[in-house]
Amino acid sequence: MSWMDGSGVPEIAGVEAASSSDARGDNRHMPSEDCVAGINSALQHSTVRFLREQMEKAGCPVLPRMIRAMNCMSTNHNGSYGSGLGITVCCDHMRSQDEINQLLIHELIHAYDDCVVKNMDWKNCAHHACSEIRANHLSGDCHYKRELLRGFMKIRGHEQECVKRRALMSVKNNPYCSGTAAKDAVESVWDICYNDTRPFDRVP
Repeated sequence: MSWMDGSGVPEIAGVEAASSSDARGDNRHMPSEDCVAGINSALQHSTVRFLREQMEKAGCPVLPRMIRAMNCMSTNHNGSYGSGLGITVCCDHMRSQDEINQLLIHELIHAYDDCVVKNMDWKNCAHHACSEIRANHLSGDCHYKRELLRGFMKIRGHEQECVKRRALMSVKNNPYCSGTAAKDAVESVWDICYNDTRPFDRVP
């Protein structure tokens, strides 16, 4: 397995779909070697394995070397997916195995969308918003226990609010989408994308 570790996010062409990080006030993170071990462990997670299998069936296999462990030195995302580049895990933001598992699931949903959606354009705010809605909804990022740990205490309706909040944060980070454009994009595609559970039969 090939890993790349560096002092910052590499300069690349195009737009990355990044996993936004809600402020938590806790700077603890795992050592790089533990992060790499955690990624290896996450590759055996049932949902990660399922998504990789579906990607392979669709003609877009995700090889282990396409998942990079890095120190990103960024304050606004935990990792990212770049079309043609693969998945980056920001080890300096990871604190547990669960966070690594969730990140890979989230980014693999972006990778799946990039593979199967015809003419997917990450510079298009609506396209990006749709994938963010799906990734946050289907990955379990907005499970109520994770929301409680982030300091969001609302129980009723928390999941949809969380999906919208996190999708909006990510789309706002797209240099092609202003704040207003990001919000309009999330609202315009919400119904169809929130209810699109591919490649799962239902929300996991």
